[in-house]
Amino acid sequence: MLIKAENIHKQYRMRGHVIPVLQGLDCVVSAGESLAITGKSGAGKSTLLHILGGLDRPDKQSGPVRIDGNDLYGGSAATRTRLRARKIGFVFQSYHLLPELDVLDNVMLPARAQAKKRVFMRQRAMDLLDAVGMQQRAGHTPLELSGGEQQRVAIARALMNDPRVILADEPTGNLDEETGGQVLTLLFDLVRKNDYALVMVTHNEQVAMTCNRHLHLERGVLGESGDVGQPGNGCMSKRNTPPG
Repeated sequence: MLIKAENIHKQYRMRGHVIPVLQGLDCVVSAGESLAITGKSGAGKSTLLHILGGLDRPDKQSGPVRIDGNDLYGGSAATRTRLRARKIGFVFQSYHLLPELDVLDNVMLPARAQAKKRVFMRQRAMDLLDAVGMQQRAGHTPLELSGGEQQRVAIARALMNDPRVILADEPTGNLDEETGGQVLTLLFDLVRKNDYALVMVTHNEQVAMTCNRHLHLERGVLGESGDVGQPGNGCMSKRNTPPG
């Protein structure tokens, strides 16, 4: 299992009130598998993704969050940052590409944080751009690309350090249906080919059903639609077959 999160709790305090978001949630995702998570706005989907990605620490009573066997919150903040850089790639709805950099330099950014040699970084980035069909646009800036092209570049950037886990937050939210379908097919192909684990948050039920598994987040726990809100459901659900 590449992702194993146990008994995850998260609550926020706002103006003297406690707002529970995640309440004893379990989540397990294996290599080569894609999991979609849906739920109402404010249900905690992005909070869960941030906890799985090492961006937001769960509450103290929570169990461990393990990424490829490593306890994400068991060490120092510096250790967590290194683990996140090596093991986790992020894909966001709004791409988060730096407009002042060209496509190639955007893709190389994660490797620069690890001080890798530029010759290696450049070759790796060009190989990834080729894999997502964007090698010919390496010298262009993000503003010269369509939304679908920018998301392809964002996927290449997420894979730069060859992570084991891909976390995607509404990756097709800004794309039309046809372009979004192309981006999803590309993402699923890369997950299967490289045995990554993919967790995707989406509000689109049709998009969710293209993943191997589709779970709904409600009342702080994960479960199948129509069977949510019961502790212990964890990540048990029927499997779907993604396109491609």
